[in-house]
Formats: sequence, structure tokens, C-alpha cells
Amino acid sequence: MTFLTIALFILLLIMGIPISMVLGIITVIYFLLNGQALLLESTPLRMFSGLENFGLLAIPLFMLMGEIMNEGGITTRLVNFAKLLLGHFRGGLAYVTVVANMFLASILGSANAQAAMMSKVMVPQMEKEGYKREFAGAITLASSIIAPIIPPSMIFIIYGTLSSTSIGAMFMAGILPGILYGIAFILMIAYMGYKQGFPKSERASFREIVRGTIKMLPALLIPLTVVVGILTGVFTATESAAIACLLAIIVGSVIYRELDFKKFPKMLINTVTNTATVTFLIIMANIFGWMIAFEQIPQLLADLILNITESPWVFLLLVNVLLLIVGMLLDGIAALVILVPVFMPLVQALQIDPVHFGVLICINLTLGLLTPPVGTGLFIVSSMAEVKFETLVKAVFPFIIVSIVVLMIITYIPQLVLFIPDALGF
Repeated sequence: MTFLTIALFILLLIMGIPISMVLGIITVIYFLLNGQALLLESTPLRMFSGLENFGLLAIPLFMLMGEIMNEGGITTRLVNFAKLLLGHFRGGLAYVTVVANMFLASILGSANAQAAMMSKVMVPQMEKEGYKREFAGAITLASSIIAPIIPPSMIFIIYGTLSSTSIGAMFMAGILPGILYGIAFILMIAYMGYKQGFPKSERASFREIVRGTIKMLPALLIPLTVVVGILTGVFTATESAAIACLLAIIVGSVIYRELDFKKFPKMLINTVTNTATVTFLIIMANIFGWMIAFEQIPQLLADLILNITESPWVFLLLVNVLLLIVGMLLDGIAALVILVPVFMPLVQALQIDPVHFGVLICINLTLGLLTPPVGTGLFIVSSMAEVKFETLVKAVFPFIIVSIVVLMIITYIPQLVLFIPDALGF
């Protein structure tokens, strides 16, 4: 029966049925085929119990914060500030794309949302100044993966909830890896710019830089408040999301005066729709995980891997390879909610820090946005930037290699992840 269930799972995915529906359908079919129909009576309770976690409240709040900051002109000012600082270097607009994504990562926390927005903002501008459109799309897509790493991060919230790991610690753990990815992409651009002769724009005057800095400071107040508030213990990661929403409203409406309150219904609808998509996936994955636990798959996998190796380093290498493959086939959040309950017993058995492992699994699955055949980021940028899918895949390949190299560095130098959380007592 187990093999039949796996075959049905693969078939439904190939048919293009949404992963959240597949998880629920497969769970029901499994219980019926195995004569466990009585378990279906407890299924609704099991579904809703998966949402009984205070940390999940941060997801709609951070989504709303991103909507408010976009409508309030905050994101535009952050991009303009990056251009003032870096636009005059050779390949300056490519640097601007990376740095702007690092700024926006603290606002949106979603790689897909960031890739879509930056494709509309940066790709036409880069093409106008002489960059190839496929390269502009590639660097926009590649640097968007920084969004789920630099706090606040929706995928970190979900991992923290599933693994009972401190969300605040996860937020702090993402800072250095996010910066490291930004530096790695900038070095790659510098090399490519030297080889291909990228264009550069005029240097901004000192007065323009000062003026841009002053305009940008209120926008930085929001992510700084989130980070400082969590560090000082003034509020939790979830409470920080509510504070950030309030600050975004004040900055957008009072300081920048671009936030139109008539657009609030649309922003709320977008927030509710996106939140419903994520939470429905979580509850479906929760009952799917229940089925996996019923079959004792985590224990079987743990025994299998422990028979192969008892080295945490070899285990992490195997997990990296597995997750890179899974990320090519499944949406990152879906894979996360399925795999975390499976891996956590092994993480505990091998005494691997759950924060370090959480950052690795989240980065791994985020890289799936860049890789065919299911890389959603590829489809988004291909559509938004009007670049052929095959051409975009070829252009983004060097950045995939760089991303994997950085992933390996983070894997085997855990202090790059744990230094800030440990220093702050998490």
C-alpha cells in the first residue's frame, strides 16, 4: 500500500495539482487503503491543531508590512539610495540590484514577491543602460534569494514553528549568511563586469548622497526596530511584526505622504489571500506529517542514515544534496513542512544545532527558486522581465554555482550562522 500511495503522490504532482491539495488527498487515500478510516474522524482536529501556534501570527503581519511599505513609497527610496551609492561603479546597476534586494529583504521576506517587484523595477532600467536583458533578469532572480535569509523571514517563522526553535534566534542567524550571499554575488558581478565591460553611470554629487540618505533614514527605521526590539527583548518576533506595520503606516502616510488609505482594502485582501495560501499548505502538511509519523518513516530514515554514517558532517552533506534535488521539484515551503518533522529526530540524535540546521534547510530549499524544472522564481522573472525561460536558466547558472559554494561554506563553518545568536544569548 505504501508504494501505491507514493505512486499516486507522484502522479498527482505530474498532473499539476497544487501541492497542498495533493498532501490532503494522499493522506485520505492512505488511511482508506490501510483500513484506518476511523483516523479520518480526527483529521479535522489535527488540521486545525497545526495552526495553534502564536508564531504563525507573524506571517500575515509581515505580509501586511510589505504591502504598506510598497504602497507608501518606502521600497522605492531604498532602491534609489542604493543607486546613489553604487551606480557610478562599472556594473553599478547590477550592484544596486543586489544591495537593494538586501535592503528589501528586511521588508518583504519573500523571494517570489521580491523577484516579481524587482523585475519590474530594475530589469528595464538595466537594459536601458546597456545590460543584456537575460543578465539583468538573472541577477535580479539570484539576489532575490537573500529575502528569505535576512530577517524578518517567513520561511524562518515556519521552520521555527515546526521544529520548536526560537524564531528570534533564527532571525539573528540569518544576518551573516545573508550578507555573505550579497558579497558573493557582488564579487561575481565584479568578475563578469571586468570580462564583459559592463556600463557605469555618472557619480552622484555629495549633496545628492546626503539628500538621499536623509530620505532613506525613516525607511530604515522599520527593519532596525524589528531587529533591535527582538535583541533587547522588548517584544517577540511576532509582536515586532505588529510594531513594524504601525511604523510603516506612520512613515508612509506622515513622513513620505504617499500611502493612500483608500488602498487599504486591496492591501488587506492581498494579505489575507497570501496568508490563506500559506496556512492551507501548513494544515495539509500537518496531516500528511501525521501519516508519515504513523508509518514511522522518520525512525526508518534515521536508522538508515545512522547505518551509513554517524558523522554530523557527512549527514549534512547528504542532506544538502537531497534538499537541492527536492528544491528542484517541490515548492520550498511545501518541502519544509514535509521534511522538518522527518529530519528533526536525526538532528537531535547527531547533536546538530537546530538553528544551524534550520538556516541550511531554508537556504537549500530557497535555491530551488533558481533551478528548473519547478523553480517558481524562474517562471516569475521570465514572465515579468520578458526573457525566454531557457535563456534565463543559462544566464542564472553562474549564480547557482556561487550560491552552492556559499552554502557549503555555511555548512562547514557553523559559526557564520551561530555567532550572532550565541553572542546575544539565544
